[in-house]
Amino acid sequence: MSERKIPNAVIAEVADVLGSHYFSHTALNVLFQRCDAPGDVPLGNCVNKCVEWLRRANEDPGVDSFALLGCVLAEFMEREAGEHNATWKDRRERIKKTLARYGFSYQLGGQILGASTGTPTRSMQTMIRERDMGGLEKEFERALNSVESDPPAAVTAACAIVESLCKIYMQDNGLTTPSDQTIKPLTREVQRHLGLQAGTVEDQDVNRIFGGLASIVDGVGSLRTHAGSAHGKGRNSYKLTGRHARLAIHSAHTITIFILETWDENRRASTSRK
Repeated sequence: MSERKIPNAVIAEVADVLGSHYFSHTALNVLFQRCDAPGDVPLGNCVNKCVEWLRRANEDPGVDSFALLGCVLAEFMEREAGEHNATWKDRRERIKKTLARYGFSYQLGGQILGASTGTPTRSMQTMIRERDMGGLEKEFERALNSVESDPPAAVTAACAIVESLCKIYMQDNGLTTPSDQTIKPLTREVQRHLGLQAGTVEDQDVNRIFGGLASIVDGVGSLRTHAGSAHGKGRNSYKLTGRHARLAIHSAHTITIFILETWDENRRASTSRK
C-alpha cells in the first residue's frame, strides 16, 4: 500500500465538497462502502462522515487511501455537470486546486496522479527546510501551487529551483558565478565542482545517467524559455498542461535531490579526511 497520506487540507476540501454535493447520508454511505472504505458508517453529518472515512483510510496500513480518494471522487469529477451548473464546476475547480497544492491531480478512472511518486518531492522539501534555503523553498511551493492552475508558471518555478540551488552551492563554496546565469551553465559548473560530469567515473551506466541529467537540465531550461511564464509568446504559443508542468517539476526535483545528497557526501568525506 502507499506510504503517503492524504493531506488534511485535501481531506477537508473533499469532505466539504462531497458532503455538500450529495447532501444525503444514504448516498454517501453507498458511495464510500462501494469504494471499500474501512470500518462501520461513521456518525455525524455528511461532511464529518467524509472526513472520518478518509482519515481512517490514512491510518489503516491495509488501505490504499489514495485509491479510496480517487474512487469516491470519480463520479463527481467525471459526470457531465451541465452547461449551466456553475456550482458544480466551481466545486470541481476547488478539488483540482487543492490537489495541485500538494503535487496531485485527478485523472479519469479515479486515479490520483502523484500519489505514488511523492517520495522525491517530500524528501526534497525536508532537505531544503533542514538547510534553511528560503529562496529554494519559495520556488518549490510556487511550482506545486501552480501546477494545474498555471502550468507555465510551474515550469518557470521548476527551472528556478535548480538555478537557485546552483547559486547557493557556488556562493557557499566560493565559486565564481558564470556570466550566463541560466540553468545550463549554472548546473554545468556545479556538476564540474562536484565531479558529476559524464566521463569522470569508470562505471559506464552511471556515466549515462550523468549525461541524461545534463539533457534533462537542458530540456527544463528550454521548456521554460519556449513555453514558461518568464518570456513573451509568439503567434503560435505552446499549450502547456499540468502533465507537462509535473514532468518539469519532477525532473527538477530529481536533479536537486541528487546535487544535495552529493554535496552532503562530499562534505562528510572532506571532514573525515581532516
